[in-house]
Amino acid sequence: MIVTKDVCFEYNASHRWHFPDILIDAGGSMLISGLSGSGKTTFMHILAGILKPLSGKVFVNDTDIYRLSSGALDKFRGRHIGLVFQTPHFIRSLSVAENLGIAMKLAGNKVHTPRIQELLTRLQLDQYAKSPAYKLSTGERQRLSIARALVNSPAVLLADEPTSSLDDLRSSRVIELLKQLCVEQGSSPVIISHDTRLKSHFASQTIIHS
Repeated sequence: MIVTKDVCFEYNASHRWHFPDILIDAGGSMLISGLSGSGKTTFMHILAGILKPLSGKVFVNDTDIYRLSSGALDKFRGRHIGLVFQTPHFIRSLSVAENLGIAMKLAGNKVHTPRIQELLTRLQLDQYAKSPAYKLSTGERQRLSIARALVNSPAVLLADEPTSSLDDLRSSRVIELLKQLCVEQGSSPVIISHDTRLKSHFASQTIIHS
């Protein structure tokens, strides 16, 4: 579950964003769209507890995340919020499976190999489990980003432009698989994108205006 109210942010006095209030129930989903430069990624970072708003409230699972201390917020994010960034980043020296294991450790969880293998299989990456992450193709790295975001079974999954580098067929497959995996583990996917192809996949949508 994620709720925002009166969220406002500014990088400087000349440009201030007032973001729409959103309410996503547990197990729900939402597409947040808008033109480039409208503040979509900024809003995602606020929802993730990465960028503190100038004013307003963000609740994840009834927790007012910006009332937490810095350390508590980091721990909360690791356990309850999964992140898929527009540009995937992995530890080059580690294998595909080891990158997921690190994500578990950073969240304060034990490395659970069956969970890692399950996700890699579902995302058709199991054959690369022992391969260095940097050797994956663009589409494979995007699927690994999804696996990493879901490995700790977060309450909320935030994905920034997850289909930007994919063709129509792969875009549809990735979004439907992401939604299916979220349903199975009770996560709420929130997709931030200007990709109009995604509109047909989400009943609940919000537009951010610059």
